[in-house]
Amino acid sequence: MELTLQLKRLGKKKVKEVPLTLLETPKNLEDLLIACVKKQVEAFNKKRLEVNVVGFLSPAEIQNQAESGKVDFGDLANKDLAVVQEAIDNVILAFKDGLFVVFVDGDEVTHLEAPLKLTDESVVAFIRMTFLVGSYW
Repeated sequence: MELTLQLKRLGKKKVKEVPLTLLETPKNLEDLLIACVKKQVEAFNKKRLEVNVVGFLSPAEIQNQAESGKVDFGDLANKDLAVVQEAIDNVILAFKDGLFVVFVDGDEVTHLEAPLKLTDESVVAFIRMTFLVGSYW
């Protein structure tokens, strides 16, 4: 199953679209979150294990990175690998705490056990909430 994920932050206009390929169709929001986390942890850990042999950037790579706002060599100072179960526990807790909301095809999903009807054309939006802090003084 092919899905399109939209990653948004409140107060920001930029929307990042990420394609996601799943082996099986998630039955509910919890299954979808777990599948997303597993894919992201796999990609994160793979990047940590890769050896960067090239010590320079081509002009095309510099231009591509400059468009995103950051030019670097891709060196990673932190080589620690992510633990899948810890990441799953964190995303479930973050959802329960209201740190992000999920919309599937424009409809908000508010419960982890809510059944999902996903198709290959479905768009899943994750919106990270921004909490305001300060005093009244």
